[in-house]
Amino acid sequence: MKAAVYTKYGHPSVLKLIDIEKPQPKDNEILVKMYATTVTSGDARLRSSNFPPSVWLFVRLIYGLFKPKKEILGHEFSGIVEAVGKNVTKYKVGDEVVGTPTMLNTGSHIEYLCIPENRKKGGLVLKPKTLNFNEAAALPIGGMTALFLLQKAKLGKNQKVLIYGASGSVGSFAIQIAKAQGAKVMAVCSSSNLNMVKSLGADSTLDYRNQDYSLLEEKFDIVFDAVGMTSKSKAKKVLKQGGQFVSVQSITNPKQDHLEELCKLSEESKIKPFIDKTFLFAEIREAHEYVDQGRKKGNVVIEIVKM
Repeated sequence: MKAAVYTKYGHPSVLKLIDIEKPQPKDNEILVKMYATTVTSGDARLRSSNFPPSVWLFVRLIYGLFKPKKEILGHEFSGIVEAVGKNVTKYKVGDEVVGTPTMLNTGSHIEYLCIPENRKKGGLVLKPKTLNFNEAAALPIGGMTALFLLQKAKLGKNQKVLIYGASGSVGSFAIQIAKAQGAKVMAVCSSSNLNMVKSLGADSTLDYRNQDYSLLEEKFDIVFDAVGMTSKSKAKKVLKQGGQFVSVQSITNPKQDHLEELCKLSEESKIKPFIDKTFLFAEIREAHEYVDQGRKKGNVVIEIVKM
């Protein structure tokens, strides 16, 4: 089977598609034939080791000081169960699933993946019928992060939420989740993405290049930093008394429950992953190059089985 591997940090050219042995499921595992995965901003940062100097050494100690400890990237996937271990009860051959390989020794940029049916970290669920494989693969990471942080901020009906960096993966989910909860959303992004965030349900928009959101007279219950590019001190200027600031820069710990809730919202047609571009598995370098530009909208999908 094919896998995209990298044995050193750097430009997307460090990625190589190679043949490796197809795994066999353990007693508590399912074998998933991967149909789609994504290239996230996190994948691109790990590949390039492009982290701020203040955390660079800390990150390298975790992920590999001189070379990557985990040679296969990829944080989310969709696919079909091809085989099950003898103790598996939740899934059967032919089930369509979506999940994350969090805490496994491999990522999802691979043609087959063995994964435990019960996850302590990350998530694994049946694929929502409302989403195709490409859309489903883009559901977990951005969606779980957005849902976790909005719940942390105690999102409620009729609240006013400002989302900074609303056109990225996390931001695009945050708009839809907030709207599904009955909140009013101001989406902050570049002018080229204003129509996109409006299509996702934003009630109002602001081009950050032309206007500083912290100078607004309007006050918000939540300021959600979806790209790690603003600060609590700045957000305080537009927060109501008792308002909450949350950021992707903080530690997040989304779990199985969050993925199940996202699937429920998807089945109810309240959220849908926004797909910017789709690449074939053989084009994974090009996908990384595109993400490296820092201008992706929503999600970038890798189609492992062409739809």
